[in-house]
Amino acid sequence: MALPIINSIASWILKKRIHDMELFLKYPNEVQEELLHNLLDTAKDTLLGIKYDFASINSYRAFAERVPVSTYEDLEPLIEQTRRGEQNVFWPTAIKWFAKSSGTTNAKSKFIPVSPEALEDCHYKAGKDMLCLYLNNNEESQLFTGKSLRLGGSKQLYEDNNSIFGDLSAILIDNMPFWAEFSSTPSNKTSLMGEWETKLTAIVNETINENVTSFAGVPSWMMVLLNRIMETTGKENLLEVWPNLEVYFHGGVSFEPYRSQYQNIIPKGDFKYYEIYNASEGFFAIQDSNYSNDLLLMLDYGIFYEFIPMDTFGTDRQRVIPLSEVEMNKNYAVVITTNAGLWRYMVGDTVRFTSLSPYRIRITGRTKHYINVFGEELMVENTDKALAKACEQTGAEVRDYTVAPIFMEGKEKGAHEWIIEFKAQPENTEAFRNALDLALQSVNSDYEAKRYNNMTLNKLVLNVARPKLFYDWLKEQDKLGGQHKIPRLSNERNYLEQLKALQVEDSSMA
Repeated sequence: MALPIINSIASWILKKRIHDMELFLKYPNEVQEELLHNLLDTAKDTLLGIKYDFASINSYRAFAERVPVSTYEDLEPLIEQTRRGEQNVFWPTAIKWFAKSSGTTNAKSKFIPVSPEALEDCHYKAGKDMLCLYLNNNEESQLFTGKSLRLGGSKQLYEDNNSIFGDLSAILIDNMPFWAEFSSTPSNKTSLMGEWETKLTAIVNETINENVTSFAGVPSWMMVLLNRIMETTGKENLLEVWPNLEVYFHGGVSFEPYRSQYQNIIPKGDFKYYEIYNASEGFFAIQDSNYSNDLLLMLDYGIFYEFIPMDTFGTDRQRVIPLSEVEMNKNYAVVITTNAGLWRYMVGDTVRFTSLSPYRIRITGRTKHYINVFGEELMVENTDKALAKACEQTGAEVRDYTVAPIFMEGKEKGAHEWIIEFKAQPENTEAFRNALDLALQSVNSDYEAKRYNNMTLNKLVLNVARPKLFYDWLKEQDKLGGQHKIPRLSNERNYLEQLKALQVEDSSMA
């Protein structure tokens, strides 16, 4: 069958889903309420369902009063029971897959349960919806005349009890129907390779002669791959390698620090960037229009949402609210109940709503990734925006960064200390430092107030990282490739001190 015909048929099938989305767009809170009751009914005979008597819960208020908000540490004993082979603990369907995620806040590995329902009704459904929304907005798309370049993680078999764990992306690849591989590159075998450098070379060799029309992956690691592709081919930009490129589906870290770099290597005015919000725990939101920074919260993936206002988070005033009570432009911690048996689980992400009809969000950071030592309430969204402004003003390009507080000592005021690895260094580092400090003040009024006349905070301290410093740090942590991320902000100095020590160690060996 000719490729254009395949493209037309695939587009038609995917776009039929638009009509299904209209239900949760029109009745979002009713859809969420019904979903909660279905989850409770499905799990009422599990160990957890019996403990909290899910069968008698008939309202959201009863659910919120009876079932506690939980962290991974709270649920870990139940998850370990399931990993040892027990079933019907927190979800009735047998669970053998676990998404291994150490995150960026804890060295200890987390094993997030992935049920058959989570695979089919959340992750795979979301993948189709991502394509559906893109195609609905781009009628002339020729997406399926070529292949999608995917960059995922690696998979291992947990041999003690035959449960299987790996990066979520690897679990998805391993469970996809055989025909899905025909529209993707590289092959499943290459996608699931473990050793990053070997895998990178294999991906380059497999993909450079394909007709790639889209790619998907975490911006930081995808940029490493794309730079390697251009080095290998000797081309000046990606369009010389893949002239039919249309769209990049990205998620995992903020795109803002990388946007100019992608625009440089893909010099195409109508090239599309579509953001997605997914995690090991579920797929939550998708950009639903071209050239937008807002993500549509997807309400029919078997996930019930609650939110904790960040101004009460972690305090004795902490409160949890349903979707129907959220307000615009406030930061919230995300709490989810899922069709994989995570009950009132704190994901660790923070979001703010940019629209309430329909519900659209922007990701603002992590509940543990912010700096508020001096009352400045600095979020990752702030630092990403400020960096983008400073780069635009100075011609710099940032590869990676992390920030930590400099604590007050005696009469000495505090400050923020940055370590930034540049892809393109600014001509004048001091000018960049000034631009960044002013940009931070422009995007965060609390930071601006603390910086006023150096009242509480001195001007930020800037360390320029040597090339590959963050790469080497991740390698030391055994976190190369896949979905691993650099911790951007911390109220403590441990990440920053480790990076500075590695920088000094390298200098002494030179």
